[in-house]
Amino acid sequence: MQTSPDRSLVYEQLARIGKCVSSPHRIEILDLLAQGEKSVEVIAAETALTVKNTSAHLRVLRGARLVEVRKDAQFSFYRLADEGVASFIGSLHELAERRLAEVREFSDEFRKGYDRMTAVDRRNLMRRIRDGDVVVLDVRDVSEYEAGHIPGARSIPLEELESALKSLPKNREIVAYCRGLYCGLAEDAVVMLRKKGYRAGRIHDSIIDWKDAGLPVARRAAARRETQKQSPTRADQRRRRRK
Repeated sequence: MQTSPDRSLVYEQLARIGKCVSSPHRIEILDLLAQGEKSVEVIAAETALTVKNTSAHLRVLRGARLVEVRKDAQFSFYRLADEGVASFIGSLHELAERRLAEVREFSDEFRKGYDRMTAVDRRNLMRRIRDGDVVVLDVRDVSEYEAGHIPGARSIPLEELESALKSLPKNREIVAYCRGLYCGLAEDAVVMLRKKGYRAGRIHDSIIDWKDAGLPVARRAAARRETQKQSPTRADQRRRRRK
């Protein structure tokens, strides 16, 4: 008589994923990598962890096959194993907001602040992009833009925005976006633009939210293989504070 496989073995393997997301630092790293490939040093700077601790967390994530690594000389660059990992993290956020009052309250506080910023609807934004009556700014790092962005969006990292203002039209609304609801880069961009006399708003979505909603995502092939900053810069620290 043939015996059935031991189901407990499957649950043991599922628990490997559970172990990965039992650490808030590892969830934050997965969130960050959902924006694109990054070096260990950049991940450490963005998450305010030491390089040693960052490497340890990445080993756990790699052991569960949630991330992959690319070597370039003495540096290691990590990325999500596939788009399903990004969707999983997005679903985890949604589940936590539905089931945990603390997360709902935290999210509501962010939304209250952003309500003053004229939040923009996804479908409406797509229509306005097609009609040419809005300029969409991606204020994340250029490498994140290249990994995936809203079609028609222009890449101007926040630290470069002030110097690029003269290239932006004042007769059209400017809509900024960054890494999602909990990211403050787009908020800072809107504040700067309004002070300079522009009509500006923001979209709450990250590019993962945009993709999961079934909306198109564009990618720009880099002319060179990504060789990101290997040590934290002032821009890295500013992004960490506003992330």
